[in-house]
Amino acid sequence: MSEISKIEQYVIDKVREIRMKADISQSNLSVGMELNSKFVGNVESSKTPDKYNINHLNKIAEILQCSIKDFFPEKPIASEIPKKKNITK
Repeated sequence: MSEISKIEQYVIDKVREIRMKADISQSNLSVGMELNSKFVGNVESSKTPDKYNINHLNKIAEILQCSIKDFFPEKPIASEIPKKKNITK
């Protein structure tokens, strides 16, 4: 199983935070998304490789009555991918 990136973990944590403030269970959010009742629990668990995609986040924002932007940081999180050297012509 591949390690989760910082941005993926940030989004998962923000969804969890907003979900809990709205007093919606993992199961109810999963069912509201028309997915298996364990999906959100799997995403929030570090033991499974499940992740949200952009369509999931859009549906979650609709259910939680917030903006999809609420799941993302204001500024980019430092990339974990090594930067390529600038090549000049």
